[in-house]
Amino acid sequence: MAGHAEQIAAFLAVAEAQSFASAAKTLGVAPSSVTRTVSDLETRLGVQLLVRTTRRVSLTQAGTAFRAQVAPLLAGLAQAQDDIRAFQTTLTGTLRVSAPLSLGLHRLAAPLIRFRETTPDVELHLNLTDRFVDILTEDVDMALRISSAPSDLSTIWRKIAPVPRSLVASPDYLSQHGIPRRPEDLGGHIALSYTYLAGRNVWHLTHAASGLTEPVRIKPGLTCDNGDLLAQMAQAGQGIALLPDFLLRDAIAAGTLVRLLTGWNPPDIWLTAFYPPYRRLPAALDRFTTCVETALGIAPL
Repeated sequence: MAGHAEQIAAFLAVAEAQSFASAAKTLGVAPSSVTRTVSDLETRLGVQLLVRTTRRVSLTQAGTAFRAQVAPLLAGLAQAQDDIRAFQTTLTGTLRVSAPLSLGLHRLAAPLIRFRETTPDVELHLNLTDRFVDILTEDVDMALRISSAPSDLSTIWRKIAPVPRSLVASPDYLSQHGIPRRPEDLGGHIALSYTYLAGRNVWHLTHAASGLTEPVRIKPGLTCDNGDLLAQMAQAGQGIALLPDFLLRDAIAAGTLVRLLTGWNPPDIWLTAFYPPYRRLPAALDRFTTCVETALGIAPL
């Protein structure tokens, strides 16, 4: 049995053509199929919609009233289908993206400029926040995140680039508190902790040569949800921070921060794009992802 929309479409085609045969030709199906589909609709509604004679087909009073109500609905459905196809394939509309604040300030300008230059008809809404944004419940089309390996089965995701991290402190801090030589030494130091780091009060460090991993419980002197501020506090001698290298390179080059325990590595984290469970990415979203990958995916951040 045809679905409700197909039944209504067959009925409207017959009403327009005043002929089952002509309606069947328009719909590209056999006349017997149209006859059966309209009969099923009348049976489902419990009312006769059409009067059939050997010369023509005409609407009953109920059929006239039904046609007046359903014709705009079916036209709206067709328009909605056209609109959603256009959304899938054309570079227009609105795109809402969430990204970490520090990433936006330090690394997103180039891909944003490229996206605006190549996709001028898309209105881009960029929300910079380090808060975990739930793309299934919030009004977001895509979330860029810096995190460990994704394990979320309810979304789709794409790794863009590895994000190396380093333990750092200022020379002044180290002259006052000493230089940690092994991971367990960190327990006696002041830590600057990132709010959204998984298990933020325990840093896991793996020895590069042996593969040995040591968990170290730290004593946060400051916990903050922004990496830039933590880097500034570390430069001011306020403690030891574990942060992405893209926030640290200038300070390390200037000598205001020093890398610590360089033979020990924190767990790998990645810049990852998360999406709702699309079967195929809409064109604008795919273009934005490509711009980010082109600008940031060549080498580690």
